[in-house]
Amino acid sequence: MGFLTFSLNVTLDGCVDHREGVADDETHAHFTRLMDDAGAMLWGRVTYEMMESSWPAIARGDVEAPAAMREWAVKLEAKPKYVVSSTRTDFPWVNSHHVGGDLRDGVQKLKDATPAEVLLGSGKLATELDRLELIDEYRLLVHPRIAGHGPTLYQGGLPATRRLELVSAEPLRNGAVAMHYRRAR
Repeated sequence: MGFLTFSLNVTLDGCVDHREGVADDETHAHFTRLMDDAGAMLWGRVTYEMMESSWPAIARGDVEAPAAMREWAVKLEAKPKYVVSSTRTDFPWVNSHHVGGDLRDGVQKLKDATPAEVLLGSGKLATELDRLELIDEYRLLVHPRIAGHGPTLYQGGLPATRRLELVSAEPLRNGAVAMHYRRAR
């Protein structure tokens, strides 16, 4: 059976706006390590379009970027990317695939077909997949910031509280803390 890990940047007040995190070499190296361990990436359409708008150009060298960002971009380019969308079916970015139809069935098939974990990186999609009890682990990078705005983690709510078991907590030099939790069964 496959494994789905939700991984995202989040501020202390739960904001998941990608512009609010610490975007430095250490942060990029952290997410590159997570991606190296994963067999595939899973995003919603909005996250895919945000990623597609910048990372391919960095991977090609069309845009100046620090070494850690370029390493992330090159590895992301090669990684299989799966996109859940009910409004778009064409995903031209290399190694991108559509997950359509029933959400539970589509994501479960992806998990089952991916020997290494599937790394989920979309907040809204995570809420829906957690409602379906498909998320196995959570790897949140908690940034030392209070944004004071949204979007926030799980702002759509869940039907019940999720109990988690701490696997590890690792402080980074930049003040962020990499939190790794497993869903309690």
